[in-house]
Amino acid sequence: MKALNVIVTLTRHGQRKPWRACLLLLKRGVDANPHRPRAQGIDEFCVRDTEEARTCGLYEKPLHIIEGPLMDAMNIVGDLFGAGKMFLPQVIKSARVMKKSVGHLVPFMEEEKRLSGKADESSAAGTFLIATVKGDVHDIGKNIVAVVLGCNNFKVVDLGVMQPVDAILDKAVEVKADIIGLSGLITPSLDEMITVAQEMERRNLKVPLLIGGATTSKMHTAVKIVPQYSGPIIHVLDASRSVPVAQALMDSVKAADLWEDTRETYAEMREEFYAGLEERKYLSLEKARARRLAVNWADPAHAPCRPAQLGVTVFDDVPIADVLPLIDWNPFFQVWQLRGRYPNRGFPKIFNDDTVGAEAKRLYDEAQAMLGVMVRDKRLRLKAVAGLFPAAAVGDDIEVYSDESRSAEARRAVLYTLRQQAEKDTEEPYMALADFVAPRGSGVDDYVGAFVASAGFGMEELTAEHKAAHDDYSCIMAEALADRLAEALAEWLHKDVRTRLWGYAPAESLDAADLLKVKYQGIRPAPGYPSQPDHTEKRTLWQLMDVEKNIGVSLTENLAMLPAASVSGLYFGGRAAQYFSVGKVTADQVSDYAQRKGLPHAEVERWLRQMLANDSV
Repeated sequence: MKALNVIVTLTRHGQRKPWRACLLLLKRGVDANPHRPRAQGIDEFCVRDTEEARTCGLYEKPLHIIEGPLMDAMNIVGDLFGAGKMFLPQVIKSARVMKKSVGHLVPFMEEEKRLSGKADESSAAGTFLIATVKGDVHDIGKNIVAVVLGCNNFKVVDLGVMQPVDAILDKAVEVKADIIGLSGLITPSLDEMITVAQEMERRNLKVPLLIGGATTSKMHTAVKIVPQYSGPIIHVLDASRSVPVAQALMDSVKAADLWEDTRETYAEMREEFYAGLEERKYLSLEKARARRLAVNWADPAHAPCRPAQLGVTVFDDVPIADVLPLIDWNPFFQVWQLRGRYPNRGFPKIFNDDTVGAEAKRLYDEAQAMLGVMVRDKRLRLKAVAGLFPAAAVGDDIEVYSDESRSAEARRAVLYTLRQQAEKDTEEPYMALADFVAPRGSGVDDYVGAFVASAGFGMEELTAEHKAAHDDYSCIMAEALADRLAEALAEWLHKDVRTRLWGYAPAESLDAADLLKVKYQGIRPAPGYPSQPDHTEKRTLWQLMDVEKNIGVSLTENLAMLPAASVSGLYFGGRAAQYFSVGKVTADQVSDYAQRKGLPHAEVERWLRQMLANDSV
């Protein structure tokens, strides 16, 4: 009798070592043939072997196969990952084998239920409800956490993206969730997480709440979220950390100890944070403006270049092959939690790392194979739009015009910018993006650009196919590659702008490595990021370039972009333009900014909440 072997091979200190995660599917008749397909999640034989197990006569119910050998296998996989002896790609692949086996058994379980009128009771470790909060569309990290928790016998209820508070909590009550997990990428999601905690308190819930996502932090959780809810709230850094926390929370003794220790830590962090507020010093907005970046616009070196092609240019279908050389692979490996150690940090040196090198190379080769299919079958469509406009700085803002007259009648829009205020120990200027554009009345004609680039068209259909095939690994791989393609498309587009559309660097001849090191002239800061932290500025870009009509990229209520694999920003082409971080701003700038934008103070304060000097984290 053959056995269902879920066998993973891990690389540890440069040695390949087989780990039989579950040799014993059957109590007897184990096939211990060492040449049997031994998989790092290789799923070629899993359905056939699962059917053999179902029909061999040793398991009364299909559920017993799931809760016996399959779950035993995944528990070992989870333990190895938690101990650092197994890599995330291997875990996701192992989960793919598990899901395909379970998928084969589900119809038989449903038929049993129909005939008996009873439902099999699962012995899961607990029910974990997870969701990306309202207005946020990013879910790669959430999907990884869901898979890893599933590998550790948790029943995971994944609500997906853009979930409002009531949908999250109503479902949590319905499924009797033992733990709720929230994820988010953009800064407005932090406020949504606070809202969820407040509503959990109002509803008198006691369910533990886990906070995660790229925009979250332990400090923000401690200072802003924990005080809103009397139940346990814990920030988790990544998928590997979520498992031991979730397991501890399912044990009443361990849960109490964990929350007591975490609550004390968070209380200390809050004390340190508020004490630190008193030590921070800021210039008034007036004084910061007096020390703005002073560009000598009379210097020929700073003379603006008139764009060769003013107006909006649409790129409806950029070939994927054209942007492949511009992929930055470092964030890709970070998604999969593969990090080389010095001197093997970064791509491609990571392949030489004794610990992660072999797995990183295997992952890279599989990514290349998927990219090959995307190119061959045109599974994704890359679209972009770029706009170049006459412009002039007016104080801290940039007026955008429809023609070269730069008259009040020709004004199409205003780009509002924020200025640094945190006190500096040096004589460095206090910058705003408006400093990089020639002022109105200076006699110098200047310009500004904007863009939106997306590699997400076709992604919904592609991921749906992978999910239908119970293939989380390919689903996460596709999402991670789409994000890389979007960034590569933005790099490709920026080069085309510099050398052709704007044409201020027509002779530029940088290779891909130099482009990724930003060795070119000009910058492309994005709304919601350090140089312009205000997400609401995206609305102006969408209006200027009619983005949704031209390429189909839309904005959610919290100003995340749809499709998710999208990038947007501004173009500044002058030699003085440079990246910087605005940092915290004081109340006088918030009031001034609200007045300039013509928005209620409270609304502006909400969008800038994470950068308010008085109490932002």
